[in-house]
Amino acid sequence: MNSLGFKRAIVNTIKETLEDETVMHPRVICLGEILFDRISNQPGLPLESVTSWTSYPGGAPANVACALTKLGTPSAFVGCVGEDELGRSLIDLLNSIQVDTSGIQTYPAPTRTVLVLRSETGDRSFVAFGDKRDTTEFADTHLNADRIPVELFQHADYLVIGTLLLAYPESRAAIERALELCEQFFVKVVLDVNWRPVFWNDQSIAPGMIHNLIKRADYLKLAEEEAEWLFDTTDPGVIAHRLESLEGVLVTAGEKGCAYCLSQKEGKVPAFSIEVEDTTGAGDSFLAGFVHQLCQHQLAEVKEDADRIVQYASAAGALTTMRPGAIDAQPTGAEVDAFLFLHSQGG
Repeated sequence: MNSLGFKRAIVNTIKETLEDETVMHPRVICLGEILFDRISNQPGLPLESVTSWTSYPGGAPANVACALTKLGTPSAFVGCVGEDELGRSLIDLLNSIQVDTSGIQTYPAPTRTVLVLRSETGDRSFVAFGDKRDTTEFADTHLNADRIPVELFQHADYLVIGTLLLAYPESRAAIERALELCEQFFVKVVLDVNWRPVFWNDQSIAPGMIHNLIKRADYLKLAEEEAEWLFDTTDPGVIAHRLESLEGVLVTAGEKGCAYCLSQKEGKVPAFSIEVEDTTGAGDSFLAGFVHQLCQHQLAEVKEDADRIVQYASAAGALTTMRPGAIDAQPTGAEVDAFLFLHSQGG
């Protein structure tokens, strides 16, 4: 065992020793944005023609935190909301799902709302922000690095982050602080690129920042178009080979399924054939399913069970598309297990 492996083993032993049998410490920390998606009730119409909207709680890292808890893995959310009714309602929601909210900060700015258009096939696009505000005017941009709870990282195994908060100086510093804590406590980093141009006032600076963040990740999830944009390839094996620090790469392609490279094993898992209502949050449920499975496996088992791990993630994502909204539509662990069983029986 090398010195890094020895140190990691010591830290993990200390984590286990510190565990209080009466307390379920979050195994996964999800850091980033939490917001309201205002989803068009009129599929196929452009923004200026939509007259009816329904609001759903969302934000990719918050979605993942909620989905993990529903699947059975204790999670925590770290982010910033406004000192307003929307912010309070989001905190209440996470508490009701039993997500750890000790890392949620507040700031005297509005909680973010995003306008989401839907195509006639259920695909969605993020097009603008509520009250025609600029992207920098919301509370989530003020996530404070100094207020991130260190104790969450002392017990956690994984940090899940996206790239949206890289767009703002204060929240970018918070991401850096979280990465430093991951290095200190040997917490693995799971990065979902989740490219949303509408969040960036200067999109030209995004690729460099995202590439630098990828270099510090252990697992990377990209949509097919994001992989092409950042790496000029959609082959997860090629991406993993270019970045030897990565233990796993997942490239999702909607109805075409997911290609993966996990612990140097490559494969493809087809998408499940289901009737899609709304794709909002499906990728987040997929990622939660993947991380949930990582928490159930020893590192040496990931390669052997790679296909089953990705199939479980795909099932979690698929079930989320069968109802509108992101968090409201997320399945429980029992529902995913039942879905996979029926699928294995040809149902």
